[in-house]
Amino acid sequence: MDSVIEVAEAVRRGERKATEVLDECLVAIDKRNAELNAFVHLDPEAARRQAAAVDARVERGEDPGPLAGVPFGVKDLEDCAGMPTSQGSLLYKGRPPVEDDSVHVARLRAAGAVPVGKTAAPEFGSTCFTDTKAWGTTRNPWDPTRTPGGSSGGSAAAVAAGLVPFCTASDGGGSTRIPAAFAGLLGLKPSYGRIPHPRSAVSMTSVYGALVTTVADAARHLDVVAGPDDLDKASLPPPTVSYERAIEELDVAGLRASWSDDMGYAVVDAEVLAIAREAADALVAGAGLRLVDRPFAPTNPLQTWLTSGACDLWQDLERGMWPDRADEMTSLVRLGLDSSEKWPVPRFAFAQRHRQQLEEEAAALFRDVDVLLTPTTATPAFAAEGPMPMQIDGRNAPAGPVPFTMLANLCWNAAVSVPAGITADGLPVGLQLTCRRHAD
Repeated sequence: MDSVIEVAEAVRRGERKATEVLDECLVAIDKRNAELNAFVHLDPEAARRQAAAVDARVERGEDPGPLAGVPFGVKDLEDCAGMPTSQGSLLYKGRPPVEDDSVHVARLRAAGAVPVGKTAAPEFGSTCFTDTKAWGTTRNPWDPTRTPGGSSGGSAAAVAAGLVPFCTASDGGGSTRIPAAFAGLLGLKPSYGRIPHPRSAVSMTSVYGALVTTVADAARHLDVVAGPDDLDKASLPPPTVSYERAIEELDVAGLRASWSDDMGYAVVDAEVLAIAREAADALVAGAGLRLVDRPFAPTNPLQTWLTSGACDLWQDLERGMWPDRADEMTSLVRLGLDSSEKWPVPRFAFAQRHRQQLEEEAAALFRDVDVLLTPTTATPAFAAEGPMPMQIDGRNAPAGPVPFTMLANLCWNAAVSVPAGITADGLPVGLQLTCRRHAD
């Protein structure tokens, strides 16, 4: 599968037809989607109409935009006009198509991209593997017995399998970066507010993004979708740079980088740790970074993240759903709702104090360094059906396989997972780079 930029530039130059690119993707989806369960809804006819409109603009001598004719999938937690949004839940499955795009999808569509369908997500994006009562189990193209992660699991499976050049994602605790690591992709979580997210959840942790195969594709995506929207009071002003130019022109030599094996609390698979560290050393050497010894052992963000995000799950429900339809929910969602239903306000206040402490610890770190390097996840991809492994290398792992990603969500930092290498079992490993807020 060609990259986003390769497809878009070929379509803009008239060297390829958007309709032909779409047909190639639909053939690939037809061949592999039954095995992978990456897409849970497809609308090929609407996609063909949009692709034909892109081709018509090219024929008229117009520029359809920087994503001209690029087919993509939309994560099923995000609205795409003309398609249903099930939230990965039986509670919403079967509802009619929505009328409007999210701001994110609308900007992609305006740039010439062609939505082909909705990609699988765990119920309400609640966990890091994609297995639901509504749609079944989504599988990793690298090994179909393993998960592509979550909550952007269907998006990761679709891109890793070459079904489409990119898919939308969202990241409230690692849900773009974890699937990127498990599926050998690049997944950027921008600074909070970089991409507008109207009706954002109470925790203010989730950021839209995309799963792609190249850094340049991630940069072009961000150039297209970044910028303020009046419906998101936390959205940031327009960027002052072109990210696509910056990845070629920005001089990063001499930036200070620090490495952490475990951030003081994580239990990490030894092979994952070795692969990620080797990739980090190669990045430091290749980019001319300056590796500094700056220990970082912040307050464990897991419990703070779980408590801060408890309200988010309640926002996903309509009146009458709980507890009346509890049997239709996955066990993790039921557990989250049942355990948080009677939490007192002081518990949330205590979590907020912990979050403020984390923010202070992160700010102190980024006064001393420019980039924090860690593994993205503590394990390679685990069983597609779950559960999450809570023992790693024979040791109890309270944060499970995903101890590193939540900090950036709670503190609004930019963070990215890049491919680091492959395990002896042939599974991808990710390297996470986290930087100060707004230094996307």
